[in-house]
Amino acid sequence: MATEGLGVRRPGVIADVVPGALVRDLVLVLGGAALTGAAAQVAVSIEPLSPVPLTGQTFAVLVVGAALGTARGLLAMLVYLAAGAAGLPWFAGGASGAAAASFGYVIGFVLAAAVVGELARRGGDRTPLRTIGTMLAGNLAIYAVGVPYLAFARHLSAGAAIEAGVVPFLLGDAIKVLLAAGVLPGAWLLVRRLTR
Repeated sequence: MATEGLGVRRPGVIADVVPGALVRDLVLVLGGAALTGAAAQVAVSIEPLSPVPLTGQTFAVLVVGAALGTARGLLAMLVYLAAGAAGLPWFAGGASGAAAASFGYVIGFVLAAAVVGELARRGGDRTPLRTIGTMLAGNLAIYAVGVPYLAFARHLSAGAAIEAGVVPFLLGDAIKVLLAAGVLPGAWLLVRRLTR
C-alpha cells in the first residue's frame, strides 16, 4: 500500500477505511457471509433449464470480495460455506447441506471472493472498466468450480454442464457485472471524499 501525506495509508479495499482491526475484521467477515446468505434468498428456480437457481448470491459474493479484500472476502465465503454445509438454511431458497448439485458454485464463491479481493486490492474496482474485468474474473472463478461439480453431481457431459450451468445465467451475470461497475467506483468516490 502506498502512503500519502503525513504517513496516512491509502486504503487497499473499501473495508480498510473502517476503523479498528480484529473486531472490525470479524464483523466484516460475518457481515459478508450474512449478506451472501440474505442475497441467496432472492432465488428463482429455472428448472428444467438448470437445477441451479437464479439468485442474488453471485452479486453479493463479488461485491463482498471487492469490498473486503482477499483474506476477509475468502474468510467470509468460507464462513458462508461452512455454516450452510453444517445446516444453517441460508443457501439458495433456504437450503443447506452439501448434497445439492449447485454446491460447487458455493465452493467457487470462496475462490471468486479471493480472486476479486486481490484484484480490488490492486485497484481493479476503481473505475467502471476495471471493475467489469474484475467481476468477469470472479464469475469465471465461480464457473470454474461450479460447472465441473454440476457435471459430476448430475452425471452430465461437459457440454451439457455448460448448457445447464452457464448459459442460463449469462444475461443475469452481465447485469450484475454492470451493476457492480456502477456501485464500486461510486463507493470509491465517496471513500475518497470522506478520507480527505
